[in-house]
Amino acid sequence: KQVEAMKRVLGSLNLNIVEMVDENATLDGGDVLFTGREFFVGLSRRTNQRGAEILADTFKDYAVSTVPVHDSLHLKSFCSMAGPNLIAIGSSEAAQKALKTMQQMSDHRYDKLTVPDDAAANCIYLNIPSKGHVLLHRAPEEYPESAKVFEKLKDHMLIPIANTELEKVDGSLTCCSVLINKTSEL
Repeated sequence: KQVEAMKRVLGSLNLNIVEMVDENATLDGGDVLFTGREFFVGLSRRTNQRGAEILADTFKDYAVSTVPVHDSLHLKSFCSMAGPNLIAIGSSEAAQKALKTMQQMSDHRYDKLTVPDDAAANCIYLNIPSKGHVLLHRAPEEYPESAKVFEKLKDHMLIPIANTELEKVDGSLTCCSVLINKTSEL
């Protein structure tokens, strides 16, 4: 049902839809981190190598690197983009190991924002023409120490979001969002 609903919405926006027809391929959006320059794909319980290969075939203009994900649901369980060149990353050993892998695989050097709580590293960065840098991040009442780290981003409009209830069913901020870059005539 979720796939069919997304196909309808994306089709109504006249966006190109590419379907994975290989039954052996799995690719979860929570394992796909697009930096604006390249893709990192977490190999997890929900995403496999074949899924990453199909993504690479679909986006031939971008490098696609795979990152093993252990002890977490998916890659974005402990990292996401917090700015145009800024990766938010959790402090756990697994998160730091994944970051090291990403750094080794990339020709680009990203800035990093390390937060104490892995779940808080799952945030949503938006570049809104009238607002500038906007960051939706986990609320201080949920992750107070991580919220203090986000507050250091003085050039960002920070919007704290409470997500405790959705987190109980593995729903992170990025899991609950589909960002589409379209002009305002929608």
